[in-house]
Amino acid sequence: MTVDKRDVVATVAYMIGVRKETLNKYYEESCSELLETLYNDQNATTIRYLCKLRTTLFQKFKKTDYEMKYNLSNLDRLEEWYDTDNIKKLESWGIPIIQVNYSSEKYMEDFTRLINENIDKCEYLFHDWVKFEYIRELFCIPKHTKKNVFKSEFEKYMKNLNNYPFQMYIYWEPRERGNILFNDDKFLSIIYTQHKDYFWDKSKVKDADEDTKADIYEFIREGYKVAIAVDCENSDVFKLYGVLKNLNPDELARIEKIMLYDDYHTSTAWEWLSKFTKIPVEYIEVNRVTELKSLVDIKMTAGVCTAFYKDGIDSFIICSSDSDFWGLISSLPEANFLVMYEYSKCGNPIKEALEEHDILNCAMDDFCTGNATDLKKAVLIDKLKSYAPQIVGMNGRELARKLYGDTRITTTEAEIDNFYNKYIKTMRLKINEDGVFYVEVAD
Repeated sequence: MTVDKRDVVATVAYMIGVRKETLNKYYEESCSELLETLYNDQNATTIRYLCKLRTTLFQKFKKTDYEMKYNLSNLDRLEEWYDTDNIKKLESWGIPIIQVNYSSEKYMEDFTRLINENIDKCEYLFHDWVKFEYIRELFCIPKHTKKNVFKSEFEKYMKNLNNYPFQMYIYWEPRERGNILFNDDKFLSIIYTQHKDYFWDKSKVKDADEDTKADIYEFIREGYKVAIAVDCENSDVFKLYGVLKNLNPDELARIEKIMLYDDYHTSTAWEWLSKFTKIPVEYIEVNRVTELKSLVDIKMTAGVCTAFYKDGIDSFIICSSDSDFWGLISSLPEANFLVMYEYSKCGNPIKEALEEHDILNCAMDDFCTGNATDLKKAVLIDKLKSYAPQIVGMNGRELARKLYGDTRITTTEAEIDNFYNKYIKTMRLKINEDGVFYVEVAD
């Protein structure tokens, strides 16, 4: 079973200015650490305060204009409507808010301009696999300096107030979609569709349910010594990393080590895993006697038996979809096993055998892969740098496709294009302090 992720929608809700009580009600349970990070992030909070000011101004446009024109008031004295603490904080950050002899329309122009100028500073808050240009458009009113643009937006907003998320203003064509910030899947599907695009990778916005995670934690706690044994030929490194990223670090700290049994034909990303987890990683590269025959399954079987009899490890998390490992499991009845497989690689007979013998099992596919971006990025950029000496004359888009192929990362053309635009197009030839040329790749 899987549950819907809410990281993207919680971030957007924070940035458009949704009230703290509402944020806590809808997102605190699943995104408490994320919300705490956003509250302490100046760039995200800048956009949040500006969006709150703009939404309030839309709602109180005529009344604000009247107060400034006839009662010589200003936003910082209209405390009933505007959060003056937010205004003071923005000005302390060097963002001018209060102006003299102003009108509501001029303030609206200012807030919109300031949002446009600062929104790109928030791109890092979203994963690389999210098209930030679609997010940006929710905040930026195009051609806002032209006559009647604000009037049109004001009328659209006020007529469709309940079709805006939590009644906060965003730039979009309002429709009856319910709460578009309900979860990441719904939100991304809607904004991609508005651009005649399709958000396809549901694995990035779904995660294993709490019962599955609780079973894994219980397995780890009940073991005297626990190790993860990985058949790298029959496992996806990014799916395994997604599993590790979505489990409680305190529970994972009980695991003695990860044993990687690898063949040189697999993804080079396995060699990077140790840099991205605090669990000790033992990397075992298995050489072939003949090119046609891999020995990974035999070597891993021997390694698990050695760990059990010699090292005292009594509990193993086996990461493989290969039915050959049923022989290992059935031959070590004294050991405890949990099997993690992939749907596309694991047949029904092995699943039925695991269930019949009460062997705990789960699918790595059920865990969110959306936060595996850091490992993917490191692997791809490392591979990109390896092409630097021969890069002249190569086609950049073909190079991007080759990088994904070399690292065996399954993806879409859209994600390849995003990598091309963000990292390949921005490559620069630099020279270091010793006068040596090198190619710089953006972080």
